[in-house]
Amino acid sequence: MPFTANRQFKATPRLLTTASGMYYRDHAGAPVLDGTAGLWCVNAGHARCQIIDAVQQQLTRLDYAPPFQMGHSLAFALAERLAAMAPPGLDRIFFTNSGSEAVDTALKIARAYHQLRGEHQRTLLIGRDKGYHGVGFGGISVGGIPNNRDHFGPLLADVDHLPHTLDLERNAFSRGLPTHGIELADALETLIEKHGAARIAAVIVEPISGSAGVILPPQGYLQRLREICTRHGILLIFDEVITGFGRIGATFAAQRFAVTPDLMTTAKGLTNGNIPMGAVFVDRAVHDSFIHAPATRSPGNGIELFHGYTYSAHPVACAAAMATLDIYETENLFGRGRELENYWEQAIHRLRDIDGVVDIRTFGLLAGIELSPQPGSPGTRGYEVFVECLQRGVLVRVTGDVIALSPPLIIEPAQIDQLVETLLAVIAR
Repeated sequence: MPFTANRQFKATPRLLTTASGMYYRDHAGAPVLDGTAGLWCVNAGHARCQIIDAVQQQLTRLDYAPPFQMGHSLAFALAERLAAMAPPGLDRIFFTNSGSEAVDTALKIARAYHQLRGEHQRTLLIGRDKGYHGVGFGGISVGGIPNNRDHFGPLLADVDHLPHTLDLERNAFSRGLPTHGIELADALETLIEKHGAARIAAVIVEPISGSAGVILPPQGYLQRLREICTRHGILLIFDEVITGFGRIGATFAAQRFAVTPDLMTTAKGLTNGNIPMGAVFVDRAVHDSFIHAPATRSPGNGIELFHGYTYSAHPVACAAAMATLDIYETENLFGRGRELENYWEQAIHRLRDIDGVVDIRTFGLLAGIELSPQPGSPGTRGYEVFVECLQRGVLVRVTGDVIALSPPLIIEPAQIDQLVETLLAVIAR
C-alpha cells in the first residue's frame, strides 16, 4: 500500500466502502465526513451523476484511442477549454495521468526548451525544501521532503533547493498570507551566484506547499521569484496539483496571487478524482520554440517532443474532465473558497487555544494545524489524532504532526463546524 505503514494498517484495517456528496461510509456502514476531498482531489464531492454518466457514455462511444500519431476530438476540446480558464499565455496543454507525470513532463519540457535554443548548459533544476512534486525520479529530485528520496540512491544530477517558507517563530497563527519572509525568495539570487544563471533551466515551487503541511508563501514572495526568474531567463514552474481547480478561491493559485508561471502542472481536481488524469499548461512562447526550432522542422515529419504516455488524453478521462468542469462552472465552485474563506478561517482558528497546537495556517479551503510532537516520537501525536477523528466519523489527513484539511468545495458551514468540533475534542484529549 502506498505511503502506508503496511504492518500497522493490516493489523487494524481502515476500509471505506461507498461515497456520496460530502460523506464516505466505512466497512460498518457508518458515515465519515470527508475533510480531505479524498486526497486533495474530489473538489466537487463524491458520486456526481453528471461525471458518472459522461464516463459511461464515453466507454460505449470510444473507450480508448492511441495518442501517438493519432488523436480524438475530445482531447482538443478539453485542451481548448482548459486554455481558456488559464492565466493568459498558458494556452498549450500536454496531458498526463497524474501529478507525478505532470511534474516530470514539465521538467523535461523546461530542459528541452533551453537545449532547442542552443543553451545546452542550462540543465540545473531548482526545487524547494519541504516541496512535494510527486514520486517520479524527477519529482523526488526537485522535491524537498527527505523521506521521499532518502531510500532510492542517486537521483537527478544538477538539482539544488531553495529554503522553505515555514517560520513558526515570526508567523505562527497568521491570518491569511504571513507577513514575514519575502526575503526568502532572494535565496534564488544566492543560488544564481553559486551556479551561474546560464546553468539554471527552471525553478519549480508549489504556490502553497500541501503535502508538507499547508505551508503558505509570504506576502510578495511568489512575485519576487517571478521577477528574478524573468531577469535571468529561468523558467518558473508552478506545481498546482493541489491548489488548482478552485481549492483557494480561484481557478488556479496563479490567478489568486496574480503571478503567471511559464509552466503549470495540474491533476487531482481536473477530473474530481474520478479518473486519473493530469495536464501541463505551457506558455505559448515555450511551446512555439519546439514547433519552430530548426532541429524539429527538417524533415517536416520530425517529432518535436520525444515524450508521452500510453494514456495521454485518454478518452474516458477527457469525458470525466469535461463533466467535472461543467459542474465547477454551473455551481460556481471556483468562487466557493472565497465565499467560505472567512468562516473557514474563524472556525479553524478556534483550535489555537488547545495545549499542543503550535500553529494554524489557512487559505481558501485549505488548513494546516501543526501539533507539538510527542517527546522522542515525532508523528505519533498526529497519527493518533487522525485515527481517533476517523473513529468519530471525520476523515482528516496527517503529515507528520500536521493535520491537513482540504474538504470538497461543496462543504456547508454546519459541516465545517462538525470538522472543528471533532478536532477540538480529539486534540484536547
